[in-house]
Amino acid sequence: MGKKLKIAIACGGTGGHIFPGLATARELLGRGHDVTLWLAGKDIESDAVKDWDGRIITIPSEGFQFGISFRSFLTAYRLYKAYRLALPQMRKDSPDVVLAMGSYASFGPVKAARTLKIPYVLHEANLLPGRAVSLLARKAHTVAVSFDKSRFYLKHDNIETTGMPLRKALQQASAQPRREHGANDPLRILVMGGSRGARVLNEVVPRAIASAVEKGVAIEVEHIAGLQNSEEVEAIYSAGGIKANVHHFVQHMEEIYPDVDFAICRSGAATCAELSSFALPALLIPYPTAVRDHQMGNARVLQDFCAADVVAEGDLTGSWLRDYLVSVSQKPERLENMAVAMKKRAQPNAAGRLADLLETVGGAEEA
Repeated sequence: MGKKLKIAIACGGTGGHIFPGLATARELLGRGHDVTLWLAGKDIESDAVKDWDGRIITIPSEGFQFGISFRSFLTAYRLYKAYRLALPQMRKDSPDVVLAMGSYASFGPVKAARTLKIPYVLHEANLLPGRAVSLLARKAHTVAVSFDKSRFYLKHDNIETTGMPLRKALQQASAQPRREHGANDPLRILVMGGSRGARVLNEVVPRAIASAVEKGVAIEVEHIAGLQNSEEVEAIYSAGGIKANVHHFVQHMEEIYPDVDFAICRSGAATCAELSSFALPALLIPYPTAVRDHQMGNARVLQDFCAADVVAEGDLTGSWLRDYLVSVSQKPERLENMAVAMKKRAQPNAAGRLADLLETVGGAEEA
């Protein structure tokens, strides 16, 4: 490693921004750099960074609103206020480079960096760029992306595909051999709808699985129900005599992924990256109201790789899913082919590649 750098990482807002930012921060910290996290003051952040020993700066921020309304004007005011709060903080202890993981929490720190002529790198996790990245990309030194095809949706001359940074525990677990699926073993299915859960996955999927079991398919389930009522989910599985572990939340997904054969889930950027790392084939049901329908974009990339199947939430019915699961159980060779394709989509050591990029940008500006 060359000289020690001061690096600011703006990763506040949601888990999809905090966790990859934190993974990159830990990689940089391990290389001896001085790393500061810039957060937005949201509840989820405190749990995510409780083991972080480095410096944290909190700049309250608000999500983007477009159109002409009182709320959009209020949002514009709050974003400007975030910039005014970030500016003296960044001037006081200027970093060599800023990494922004997207979301509204990036706006204040990036605008402050731009004012102070500090180079900044943006990271876009999804196929379709979010509002923050689209707005801030023009003057970025580099835009790092998880999906190579994102470059078709960004107006920038310097785009690098680094992948989606994952926690080290996930990286290490994904490098281990997967549990082998015997010819007589039940199909082990992981159902998950994100940290808050998904109503359609909690209501339609358990009943469809129960119907598939009635058709003679042997199934075991790991179901992450989120904050919603898990008792009803448990009752459906219990009534069908299905072995199922129902969780509100799983802190250590590296303990779940290696022991399942198939996933039914949303298609956020982190989920897609984790499925790829663990070579886990999936049926993806994109969140229908995601901004710019970015989850459908992510899902189509994995579908194009022949690594996953995709169904729109509006087209999902219990009978369709029952028949789909019966078909999946009868074609183990197709699942294996999907797993191989999924693994080819994996981007190991994305945090390391993003850290390499920041070292280059930070060091080049000082040279």
